[in-house]
Amino acid sequence: MSDNIRVERDGLIGIITINRPEKLNSMTPEMASSLVEAVTAFNTDDTIRCVILTGAGQKSFSAGSDIGVLDEYDTPWNFRNRPDYCDAIRGLLKPSIAAVNGYAFGGGLETAMACDIRIAADTASFAAPEIKLGWIGGGGMAVNLAHAVGPSNAALMIMTGDPIDAQQAERWGLISRIVPQASLLAEAKKIANSIAARAPIAAETAKLNLRAAWDKSIADAITYERDLQTICFATEDANEGRAAFKQKRPPVFKRR
Repeated sequence: MSDNIRVERDGLIGIITINRPEKLNSMTPEMASSLVEAVTAFNTDDTIRCVILTGAGQKSFSAGSDIGVLDEYDTPWNFRNRPDYCDAIRGLLKPSIAAVNGYAFGGGLETAMACDIRIAADTASFAAPEIKLGWIGGGGMAVNLAHAVGPSNAALMIMTGDPIDAQQAERWGLISRIVPQASLLAEAKKIANSIAARAPIAAETAKLNLRAAWDKSIADAITYERDLQTICFATEDANEGRAAFKQKRPPVFKRR
């Protein structure tokens, strides 16, 4: 595990911190491999019910790939098949929250969009600046940004490369809320604890359902949702939820 990826546990919450503030939390292949390790560990840990992703320091969430490392790829094909940190975050089975503490540029924006929920400090900013360097994003930039802010706003960001501030990001729907920098992690933990209190299988299934809704027709999406609902309904946690409702007590979910 790279020292530049810090992994912590806080009760039912897992926290992954991109820990390279001196380089604006830019990512290297080694860090991407460490993210895969962290995701694998959290995915197989039944005591973790929600994961927060954030950056170290107050200046940057992540500035994306370390451009100084990109010339180390000897062929475009090897560049194409490099370890991808956005894929690592998309591999999380547990619900995820991006706590964006500063710049979310390039791959950093893609990383934030790979999370299910995004909140940001009032000093955060967001950009797809790759076009200024002669290329475009490759970690899901276009599809995720178009879904998040709409095709025209996505085109504006991708084709100019210019940043937007947190207030604009909230207006466009890229983030759910803005909080003061000092309160960011506490607010992320508050949301995570709320999710962690819900039935874990249902929360993980809801994540699958939301992502599948992007790819399917309306009719197929409804059928898929109904199938997932049936699976959840058959769990012990669903039985517990109904029993707790009848007995007027808080449910005790066990991820079974």
